[in-house]
Amino acid sequence: MDYARYQTLAITRRGPDDSVLDIQMRAANGKLPTAGHDGHRELADIWRDVGADDSVRCAVLRGEGQGFSGGGDLSLVEDMANDFEVRSRVWKEARDLVYNVINCDKPIVSALHGPAVGAGLVAGLLADIPIAAKTARIVDGHTRLGVAAGDHAAIVWPLLCGMAKAKYHLLLCEPVTGEEAERIGLVALAVDSEQLLAKAYEVADRLAQGSQGAIRWTKYALNNWLRQAGPAFDTSLALEFMGFAGPDVREGVASLRERRAPRFNGA
Repeated sequence: MDYARYQTLAITRRGPDDSVLDIQMRAANGKLPTAGHDGHRELADIWRDVGADDSVRCAVLRGEGQGFSGGGDLSLVEDMANDFEVRSRVWKEARDLVYNVINCDKPIVSALHGPAVGAGLVAGLLADIPIAAKTARIVDGHTRLGVAAGDHAAIVWPLLCGMAKAKYHLLLCEPVTGEEAERIGLVALAVDSEQLLAKAYEVADRLAQGSQGAIRWTKYALNNWLRQAGPAFDTSLALEFMGFAGPDVREGVASLRERRAPRFNGA
């Protein structure tokens, strides 16, 4: 498998027999990984390669720099708002990202530190075993941007933390710390920041050393809960991308660039 083609992901091997694939989202700005045109596409594509690579038994997803992921690059958001072809392409990538993670037969461990937002968060929370630093700051920022919470939100948040908590955090873009995320069931574990990567590697190594058939088939069976929620996800994604063609997203982008509260609907 040629992982060298990925430009926004740093991919190395580790663990038993080099069977654990370490996938690090690059921080192109030196601070946080953000999903631009290339990053969004590559984060969707990588899980097909992981599934097709017979030498891989487990994958670890993590971020570079000050956090796990910093959300979508605003230039990509503007291109989506202004160009139907870009919007259509990114819609397909967003759909593929969710379903590719769900359908990848290899177990995926994520290690969330610092801010965890946007496309990175999609893969981070859909991972089979998401592990967060207690100080991580998980935010689904869609409504702050002026679009519906599509991506992974409708398919997995209610299942993980319940509908009441899901609505509270998704409608208000209310941040969740890693410690609180463990308490409400949004992540599997929360650990001290200095222990995060070691714990993620420990879990990945255990998965790599286990019965591969038993682990993969268990994942497949459990993920049928997510497949059953496919229609809810498809609806949420369609509504999100309809919003990218509307006026609120332009105000959302402007408010982020100007570092102010958004004024939607002329308020």
